[in-house]
Amino acid sequence: MEEKGKKLGLWNIIGLGLGGAIGTGIFVLLGYGIAYTGRSISLVVAIGCFFMLLAYWYNLAMPAMFVMKGGDYSMKAMLFNPFMSGVSAWMILVNGLAMSSYSVALAQYLAIAIPSLQNHQTLVAFIAMTLFFLSTIKGSRFITILENIITLVLVASLVIFVVFGLPKVDFANTFSSADGGFFHGGFTGFVSALAVMGWACQGTTMAPVSMAAVTKNPKRTIPLGIIIITLLLAVVYGTMGIVAGGVLPYAETAGQNISVTAEAILPRALYIFFVVGGGIGAIASSALGGLGMFRYPLLQVANDGWLPSVFKKTDKNGYPYAIYLLFYVISIFPIVTGRSLDAIVSQVMIPTMLINIYMNLACLTLPKKYPEQWAQRSIKMPLWFYNICCVLGAFCAGVVAFNLFKDLTFNDAVFAVVIVVVMCVLSILRLKQGAVKAEDLAAKKEEIVRQAITDTTADEAEAA
Repeated sequence: MEEKGKKLGLWNIIGLGLGGAIGTGIFVLLGYGIAYTGRSISLVVAIGCFFMLLAYWYNLAMPAMFVMKGGDYSMKAMLFNPFMSGVSAWMILVNGLAMSSYSVALAQYLAIAIPSLQNHQTLVAFIAMTLFFLSTIKGSRFITILENIITLVLVASLVIFVVFGLPKVDFANTFSSADGGFFHGGFTGFVSALAVMGWACQGTTMAPVSMAAVTKNPKRTIPLGIIIITLLLAVVYGTMGIVAGGVLPYAETAGQNISVTAEAILPRALYIFFVVGGGIGAIASSALGGLGMFRYPLLQVANDGWLPSVFKKTDKNGYPYAIYLLFYVISIFPIVTGRSLDAIVSQVMIPTMLINIYMNLACLTLPKKYPEQWAQRSIKMPLWFYNICCVLGAFCAGVVAFNLFKDLTFNDAVFAVVIVVVMCVLSILRLKQGAVKAEDLAAKKEEIVRQAITDTTADEAEAA
């Protein structure tokens, strides 16, 4: 049911989107990016924001043509065939692997604050993941309030990091390659860093597209908000990259989280605030927000028939304990098997980017299928330029997937392939079994398209 009351304007969308975009990735992955490219990490993250905007091109293109109140779910249902609907459904479960990255990162930061935990990080990560899931049973209002507070602390932490760090950067050498510290790994290393940092830079489109139902003039506000968020995030991340890569020698920051640089530039009290309020706070907030965000999609996967009917079960309060238990098992798997943080991120990003390739190329068909909506698009561009962006978007997503895959160890690469193959096989199997009927998916797709066109027409009438 659509929310009543005052709708969100452009600055509301920018605030929500920027808060959602700045998260765990920048705290835990900058060091991995530095390992590939050295001090040019600042360029990587600044360019990466626009690169990932292209990789998620459909999130900009479709809201400019339609009012998609179902957000990402509606966009994918609108473009997918039955097979790809299944792959996307299984991808929601695969995201459980990424949830483990939060608890692994949390354990790393806790070990900084409490050194005695250094040799017990696997146990700490396991306990943290368990507590995150237990928190989903009750107290969603409390979690929302907590996340708002954490967001303020997070922003303060980043400001402190930049303000104290910039004066300590050696700008005379930061952008020089004389010592091999700038473009450390050459062009190949730069692109690899871009792929790794994709996890941190990909959030510019996600929050805005989910807010269409409660946004004023969403067809204009959401695309414009996404562009502004991307510009602001590029400045924030680029500045952080200058500090993270330009204060300490390469050997001290490569492969480390940014707490190493923070310790070198901040007074002890502010350093503790940065680690606890910034690092741990951002990670906890991202984990809780992610678990809350996946509640409906997980239940939808079960209700649509992609999983056996047992996973539809809920308790008397509507809590989907069966599907959350499965999601929990998937989430703790990387922890108990000792997978590295960068490998976990890669194994989730690779299938995500493969799906994005499909989505971006599928956007090529929209102007011809929906000429009226194309004519009324909020972002005016020639058809040839739009088509180039669709193809470039698929290319960018492919670049991320390829570079993440090539940098995996053999075992991790095999695991990444297995994930993609299993998703495809399960999609075909459930369709052949009749557990999910292609005609039901087609009917749902038609309803989503009809609703999107209806909502778009109503929004245009209201705006006029």
